[in-house]
Amino acid sequence: MAIWTSEIKELERLYESFKGQFPDLEKELGRLIKADDENMILLYSRRCLEVIITDLCECELKRPRKTEPLKGIIDKLNKEEKVPSHIIASMHGLNDLSTYGAHPKDFDPKQVRTTLINLDTIIEWYLKHKEGEIKVYARSTEEIRQEVKSTEEVKKKIQIPRKRLTSFIIGSLLLLVIVVAVLFFTDIIGGGKNIQQLEKSIAVLPFFNDSPDEENTHFINGIMDEILNNLQVIKELRVVSRSSVEQYRGTARPAIPRIAKQLGVIYIVEGSGQKYGNSIRLRVQLIEAVSDKHLWAESYEQEIKETKDIFDLQSQIAESIASALKAIIAPEEKNLIEKLATTSLTAYDFYLRGKDEQSKYYAINPSTMVALDRANEFYKKALEHDPSFAKAYVGMAQVYMFKHYWETYLSENFLDSVIILVNKALSIDDKLAEAYATRAIYYQQNGFVNKAFEDCNKALRFNPNDYYAYYLIGAFSLMNFEDYVKGIDNMRKAVLRNRGAELPEYLRTLARYFQDIGFIDKAKYYYQEAYSLHRDSSQYIYDLATIEYNRENFEEAIVLSKEAKEIDSTRSILFGVYYFLPSNYYEEAYQLAIKTVESFKKAGILILWDSHRIAHAFWRVGKKKEAEYYFNQQIKYDEESIKLNRPKAIRGDSYYDLACVYAFMGDKEKAYEYLDEFNKNKKVLAYWWTIFFRHDPLLDSLRGEERFQQIIKELEVKYQAEHERVRKWLEETGQL
Repeated sequence: MAIWTSEIKELERLYESFKGQFPDLEKELGRLIKADDENMILLYSRRCLEVIITDLCECELKRPRKTEPLKGIIDKLNKEEKVPSHIIASMHGLNDLSTYGAHPKDFDPKQVRTTLINLDTIIEWYLKHKEGEIKVYARSTEEIRQEVKSTEEVKKKIQIPRKRLTSFIIGSLLLLVIVVAVLFFTDIIGGGKNIQQLEKSIAVLPFFNDSPDEENTHFINGIMDEILNNLQVIKELRVVSRSSVEQYRGTARPAIPRIAKQLGVIYIVEGSGQKYGNSIRLRVQLIEAVSDKHLWAESYEQEIKETKDIFDLQSQIAESIASALKAIIAPEEKNLIEKLATTSLTAYDFYLRGKDEQSKYYAINPSTMVALDRANEFYKKALEHDPSFAKAYVGMAQVYMFKHYWETYLSENFLDSVIILVNKALSIDDKLAEAYATRAIYYQQNGFVNKAFEDCNKALRFNPNDYYAYYLIGAFSLMNFEDYVKGIDNMRKAVLRNRGAELPEYLRTLARYFQDIGFIDKAKYYYQEAYSLHRDSSQYIYDLATIEYNRENFEEAIVLSKEAKEIDSTRSILFGVYYFLPSNYYEEAYQLAIKTVESFKKAGILILWDSHRIAHAFWRVGKKKEAEYYFNQQIKYDEESIKLNRPKAIRGDSYYDLACVYAFMGDKEKAYEYLDEFNKNKKVLAYWWTIFFRHDPLLDSLRGEERFQQIIKELEVKYQAEHERVRKWLEETGQL
């Protein structure tokens, strides 16, 4: 059986749905589904694309195709915005891959499957487009619900470092299964219902450094950052984050209307700065993006004698922009804008250098740890010159959290330095949003969940545009309560305010939320939206593998996972799926377990979730001594997590993993003791938990028993109840 049999069946379904309506497409697709040769399948796939492209050229571009290559027309359809971006990606993918059919020696049969996935996506969109159900500029509910499967080989991968505390979530919370678009004014994250278009939505682009000395770049960046921060505290404005606009740093920017459309805002602030000695010259302008009309512009030239001068200038610019937008500034907001963070110019300069270094840290890449060391030194120097500089204390707290999370995880003083530093900052300035967001993580990680939510809300009080606070509320809602309504809703709010390097990860997090609670179509949609941004076909195919896992198609999940690794050799295979595979996979699982141990040790991460899985992989190939070591390690980690009330225990994971180990070791009573505790703690359940209960080989000794089956029934009822609650909410809010 060919590996693309299921794709052919899907195309047969589409073929039957439009027979008699589109004769040219019917002819080519009919030939394709009857073909039994890979090269002919590719040939007819390309011919199907040619039929669709020719029609779109005549109907959408209003000109005959003649002999113009397909790539050129696809590019024109994209440039003139006649076709959604994810369909453009599928068209390019199909066009590139199908050419291998004409050159059999250069052809890999695995490419047939990807080609057919692309063709399926294109035809499904095309049929709806012809029926008038698709609106190009405002995505409909039907389009969002369609199955999005497009993949495209990536010739260039863009590696963008995650910023600030997001690095922490990606690194230290990666194992908590909380994995994290170009958005226009249509609500791609809310289903078919448009988000209320905020009239006063704004982005502040990175300022150009006109100084002859590149050393002044951090200073110009700091001015831009503070103007942005000042605008963010105004509740009447929706301001996208700094990380959202970093992609436009440099002179080769798209046109202003295009940038605004990509960021989902109406207004753009541009600026340039020049610092020479103690003098500064700035030029700032406010632009209405659609018309590219300048609403306000001002030049400033000032000698900076003391820190107050630069903060006054930044406040004045922010207030002038708000005035031009007729935004009302509440008294508390005005006080926040005009607040003096430090009285020392030198301290401020060191702080800006520290922020620049901290932004270079990327949790998954250990080599960037040196940036944290440099950042910490700059923050210390800032405090030497101004011991009351609250933001510098927050910076040091964040650096400590990144560096020492895992080494203190199982100690009594877990992240204690973080709370000391943040509380010091808040004793100086009790209206510092970033301090509350940082403390919220400390509280959540130490089991004080209500305090964590309180601090997130305080962060939003002092910065209504704090996308990270929304992100944390969403993540905590899932990690601690598995409240999918609150999780999805707050992640949507984060996405509205962050269109930067983290956005693909945020969209993937949304996809994961929907996948976990049983809305696979929506999960596929968000995975595709993430792919349309990062163009990482390896990641996208890996995401599809997780969907197949959720469908309990375990061998198919492994096939896709391996395909992803073939594209990107650094990607790990879905180790977890090997738990549920038959004996012919045992050796493969063992080899993968060895690599997993090596990668965890290299990153300095405790093997909290996988020690017993690694043990099982060793056991299956007769390495029982090594297996016992990892089984005992799992017991130790989980008992300590429960004793110290660590996040893994709060979620219930520790109870489940202990039950697995004891069930495998033959201690059924202890296993049931922990399973009962797990069941009691879990008020809501993600679907993947039910998969574990039905298939986990460590629980084989219990599976046939009535007591165990009763637990499964109770857990499935909990999952179904949350699924229905989410479904009802999605319908009420126009997302289904």
